[in-house]
Amino acid sequence: MISILVAGAVSLLVSSFVMPYLIDRFTQRGVGQQIREDGPKDHMVKAGTPTMGGIAIILGMVLGYLAAHGNLGEGFTRDGLLLVSLAILTGFTGFLDDFIKIRNRRSLGLTKAGKFSMQFLIALAFAIAAHYWAHVPTEITFDRESSFNIQLGTVGWIVFATLVVVGASNAVNLTDGLDGLAAGSSIFSFATFAILGYWQFRHFPIYKVPHTLDEAIVSVSMVGALAGFLWWNAPPAKIFMGDTGSLAIGATLGGLALVMQLDLLLVILAGLFVIETLSVIAQVFSFRVFHKRVLRMAPIHHHFELLGWPETTVLIRLWILAALFTALGLGVFYADFLSLGTTTLR
Repeated sequence: MISILVAGAVSLLVSSFVMPYLIDRFTQRGVGQQIREDGPKDHMVKAGTPTMGGIAIILGMVLGYLAAHGNLGEGFTRDGLLLVSLAILTGFTGFLDDFIKIRNRRSLGLTKAGKFSMQFLIALAFAIAAHYWAHVPTEITFDRESSFNIQLGTVGWIVFATLVVVGASNAVNLTDGLDGLAAGSSIFSFATFAILGYWQFRHFPIYKVPHTLDEAIVSVSMVGALAGFLWWNAPPAKIFMGDTGSLAIGATLGGLALVMQLDLLLVILAGLFVIETLSVIAQVFSFRVFHKRVLRMAPIHHHFELLGWPETTVLIRLWILAALFTALGLGVFYADFLSLGTTTLR
């Protein structure tokens, strides 16, 4: 428990204190956000706001994770190192995307093919390493193999895991359209993963998932880093996370679900991100097939803005929705635990 608290405290402090430095440096160098011209008109005033705050998020998360393993007797695990590496590599992909946007002073960075290729290769490498190096099994389940599971086999699981990481990464990226939305919503999800990881650790004979304490440390490290970022990203935002942050956050969410064997529960715990992604899919499908838009603008948070809702109203209501999804996920997990008829702690 001490290692978890240390991880959260260090990541929070690092992110909180690095963020003002980034804001100052990026402002001086003109490293500002490029706003899409077809977006809500109210967003045009945000043009030039410093971006790439995801650098501090990743730095805080990594240093928080390392601090938890300092002199506390906690050993590094392959699962934890894989998750940290995944965050760094996907964050680097987002950094390249952000850098090109800033250099070319446009809202488009890497080409779609280039960006997806990098995400796919990183996710594929993670999936292969997770199975062959970290020995993550090839079943997918809600919370434990004995309750409900689907055996995919090695190839099937690697394909599935790759899609989960890429999908989760892009889902958070799509959600990052309002001040504080992606960061605040992600905090709920990572905090829940931290709780579930510690619970699995204390009840190892039931869940039989190794290294979940280290995965809880990764989760809390991300919570602290995101909280430090949110202090400066709350409306009106002083800095944006950029793709540097959103791609890393989403990929880490997907990676956590996979190594903790909570694959199917991710759909609930990340319910808001699922809705945001489905809104984009529905909009594109409807327009291409029926030549009509189902929303005034996608993702759905922009639709609510164009209905006349103030940005803070949209933000808080979607935060509430994200919290409800994570509460539902916790409820599903705990209900299954109660069905075992045991409260014996390890």
